[in-house]
Amino acid sequence: MMLNPGLAPSHLVMLGLLLIFAIAHSGGAALRPWAEKHIGPRLYRIVFALISLPLAVVVITYFFNHRYDGWQLWQLQDVPGIKAVVWVLSAISFLFLYPATFNLLEIAAIQKPQVHLYETGIIRITRHPQMVGQIIWCIAHTLWLGTSFTIVTSIGLVLHHLFGVWHGDRRLRHRYGEAFEIVKQRTSIIPFLAVIDGRQSLHWQEFIRPAYLGVAIFVGLLWWAHPLLIVATSNVSW
Repeated sequence: MMLNPGLAPSHLVMLGLLLIFAIAHSGGAALRPWAEKHIGPRLYRIVFALISLPLAVVVITYFFNHRYDGWQLWQLQDVPGIKAVVWVLSAISFLFLYPATFNLLEIAAIQKPQVHLYETGIIRITRHPQMVGQIIWCIAHTLWLGTSFTIVTSIGLVLHHLFGVWHGDRRLRHRYGEAFEIVKQRTSIIPFLAVIDGRQSLHWQEFIRPAYLGVAIFVGLLWWAHPLLIVATSNVSW
């Protein structure tokens, strides 16, 4: 794949796509109480998914097709062991990115979707696992690709998730009040900080859950299908 020199237009397009996704995703989350009151939790979940998932597919496809745009700032792909490091980091990132897999029936709206206030499992490590997972994913892929386009994409993703930290806490505070403040005091945003300073202790039994096996299987399938995904997205002209 040829490199587009300099700050190609795709950099701005990606930032625009990420902004649209962020508005739709965070805006939909902000509207959840109103929407659930008027159309019910299940229909809200379906509408939210019908808006968010296609936008996510567009962003992922565009990233695949333009990942080598711009300046090649470094090239480490031939360094021994770097591929294994990237895959290990990516696998770890998914363990943080998808804690919602604990409630698959709610995601699919089979069970009534609810907002949960957790203080167990991965929440003992960090109160915002999706933000941590996204940062790890961005580090891994930026390390592997080394292009200005990847850096711009990573900055956009991280900024969105940092906003999500503030926005998520704000929504939980509004919903749960004092109960959330207690959880907030006993947890941390920075991974393992609450464990290190004694506010939390890890219980390994809480991590023995089918959801983690599901994420491990997903990572394996993604590793197998990764070349196929690249070929499939390359058939899209944008």
